[in-house]
Parts: sequence; C-alpha cells; structure tokens
Amino acid sequence: MLKKDLKDKDVDLTQGSITKNLLRMSLPTMLGFLFQTAYDLVDIMWIGRISAKAIAAVTIFTTIFWTVDILNEIIGTSSVSLISQSYGSGDMEKTQVAIEQTLTFKAFVAVIAAIIMLIILKPLLRIFSTDPQVLKQALDYGYIRIFFLPIMFSSFSVNTAFRCIGQAGKPMKIMIIASITNIILDPIFMFDKITIPIFGITKVSIPGFNLGIFGAALATVISVTLAFSIGFFIFITGREKIKISIKGLFKLNWPVDKKLLTIGLPSGFEMLTRNLANVFTLRFVKVYGTAAIAAMGIGGKLFNFAFMPLVGLSMGGSAIVGQCLGKKNIDRAKETSKKASLMGAITMLVVSGFAIAFSKYIMKIFTNDIEVISIGVPMIRISISGLIVIAIAMGFGTAFSGSGYNIPFFVSSLISRWLVQLPVLFLITVIYKVNIKWIWIVFLVVDFMEFLVLSIFYKKGKWKKKTV
Repeated sequence: MLKKDLKDKDVDLTQGSITKNLLRMSLPTMLGFLFQTAYDLVDIMWIGRISAKAIAAVTIFTTIFWTVDILNEIIGTSSVSLISQSYGSGDMEKTQVAIEQTLTFKAFVAVIAAIIMLIILKPLLRIFSTDPQVLKQALDYGYIRIFFLPIMFSSFSVNTAFRCIGQAGKPMKIMIIASITNIILDPIFMFDKITIPIFGITKVSIPGFNLGIFGAALATVISVTLAFSIGFFIFITGREKIKISIKGLFKLNWPVDKKLLTIGLPSGFEMLTRNLANVFTLRFVKVYGTAAIAAMGIGGKLFNFAFMPLVGLSMGGSAIVGQCLGKKNIDRAKETSKKASLMGAITMLVVSGFAIAFSKYIMKIFTNDIEVISIGVPMIRISISGLIVIAIAMGFGTAFSGSGYNIPFFVSSLISRWLVQLPVLFLITVIYKVNIKWIWIVFLVVDFMEFLVLSIFYKKGKWKKKTV
C-alpha cells in the first residue's frame, strides 16, 4: 500500500501551535460558512419583501426539508474521522479511497432523500398551514431544491474532504464565490425590476425574471452547483495532494463503505431526533399564527448565521483531533478540544451581546410587519445567550467527531429535545396556553441541557480509545 510522509507543514495538523492550527483551520471555515449563511439571510430578506406569508412558506419547507438530512449526516460524519485519520497517519491511498467512497454514497443517499421528500412534502405542509398562498409558495420554493439535492449533498462532501486534509482555505474560497453568486442572482430572478443606486445620486433600473419565490430557490441551486463543480474539478484533476479518479467513484470498497454507513449512525439519529423535534416545535408555534412562524423563520436564519463561527471551530477542531488520533497523540487531541471550547465561548459572548443590543434593528432588516417584529425581538433577546454554552459543548464535540465516537450527540439530542423540549412545549402551548415568550425560554433551557449531557460524555473519556 502506498504511504507517504506528510512533508508540508501547512497540512500537518499534528505539529506546531494548537491555537495557530485551530485558527488556521477554523477561520477560513468560519468565513466560508458565514458567507454561505449570509446568502440564506439575503434570501429571507428578499423573500420578506414579498410578504410574511412567503417567509412562513420557506420556514415550513425548510423545517421539513432538513428531516431527510439524516442521510447526509450519517455519511458526512463518518467521513470526517475516516479522511482525517487516514491523512494523519500518512496513508494517501486510503485517504483517496475514503474521499471517493464518500462522494459515491452521498450521491446515492441524496437520491433516496429526494424521493422521500417528494412523497411526504404535500401532506406535511398541510399540517402546518391551510393557507393556499403559503402552501403554493412552499411548493414553488421546494420542488427545485429537492431536485438538486444530490448536488447539495455532494458539495458538502467536497468541502469536508478539503478540511480533513488541512486545506481549509479552498472550501472558504469556493463558498464565498457561491455566496456572492447567489446574492447577485436573488433579486434578478425574483423581481421584474431591480433598482440599483449609483453613488447615492441617481438610480438605475435593470429588468429581472420576476420568478418570485421560485427565483430565490433557483439562485440557491445554481450557486450550490457552482460550488460543487469547482471543488470536484480540483480533486479530479489532481490539483490537490490527493487526486480522486472517476473509476474510483464507481468501485465499491466494502471495508470503507461499512465504516461510512456505521460510524455516523449515532450522529445521523441525533440529526433525525433534532429535526423531527423542530417539526413538532413548529407545530406548537403554529398555535400563535403565521406571524409567529415567520418570526421563528427569521430567527432561525439569524441564529444559523451567529452559529457559523462555532461550525468553523467544530470542523477545524475535528480535523485536528482526527489527525492527532491518527498519530496516537491523545494529549494534543484533548488540548485541541479544550481550546476550541474556550475560543467558541468568547466568540459567542460577543455575538450575543451585539444581538441583544440591536435585536429590533436586526428584525427590521427582514420585515416591516409589526406583529412579526414584536414576536421576533424577545425571541432574539432570550434565546441568543444559549449559544455561549453550546459553544463549549461543541468544543468538546470536536473530540467525538474526530475520533468517530458519535453516540454522545445522539444521547444529548434525545434527552434535551424529546424528554425536555417537546413535553414542556406541549404543556405551555396546549394545556396552559401561555405567552409565546415562554417558548424562547424553553429553547434556552434545552441548550443548557445539551451542554450538560455532552460535558458528562467528554469527561468519561471513551473517545480517547476510539479510532477508525
């Protein structure tokens, strides 16, 4: 079997300063995901110009859409530990096979996910709304997103592969290009006329395609396709240290495939329990009307944006932990997770303070509906501080992802979402029918519960003995 020593200092994460490696890996990932989430915010901003019902339609579809992400999560989580540990051990051939098999299985499960979505979409939409306009807009937005699901799943894998071999800068650049493309295309596809101010003196109008909410979805799938194409081209042409082959994409490797299907199962079930809990949560929020659904949709996009620094730290830290465990350096892996927790907590403390101080202005960016704003402002002020404890928990989680020990994610989600969140939401919305602010308080309590469970698993230390 072909083996090479890792000679490039810029990709060997088992050497040098842990803090510098974390920043080197995480900052590009943060920036890339911030840009990616920025176009989600731009989407919802433009959609808000249509109506609050349009925002509600996208919120409902997106909540349902992510229930099939379990299939993406299983393969994706498995691939992090497989690729990073193979690369950390210096085995380039094994790394290549892991990337090829990840791409193959991602495409396959995406087809399954798309079929499932086509079957369940209409019936589930009617559970959350009976408004004909909301239902129509949800379908207009949803069908094209479902059709391009294989490209979406595969684009995640390409970027993950880059990070696992220490090349966090490339997916950052790819995601920025895709995000800018989406931001530009959004208004062009959505509206019949786009007005552009020139130096604040005059305005120029250019014609658009007037596709409405369908145009927002079309802009998204075009940008995702562009992102996948760039990353895949780099790997297939050998412009990176690892070169994949077309033949390898059609050749099964059962030892690797078995790990791809099993290592990430706990994480996949965690994602399923989380997303199903979100579906039921949205059903409880429906009690308070369409404006509440719209506010929750805006809040979800905002929290995802604020969450991106943690995603960067988690992905960068997991790659470092994986490479360290590949070289049997447990102490360095442990120190990496601790520093990721500290950096994440400090970052979220700053983000939370800003969001609380400017919550009203933030909501007004996305909608001028007074009712939506009045619901959204306390939602931000109450829920946002939960990101601080989640930051610490995700820092611990780098040890689980990097080692392939993903059971803690499933257990924490099961306890916090199904044993705490949903029963309490049922009581306060159906039985006691209290003010909607109590829903946001429940979200905060759930974040603390998740932090507690993950902390216990981290201290037990089983992840130190888990390698793939």
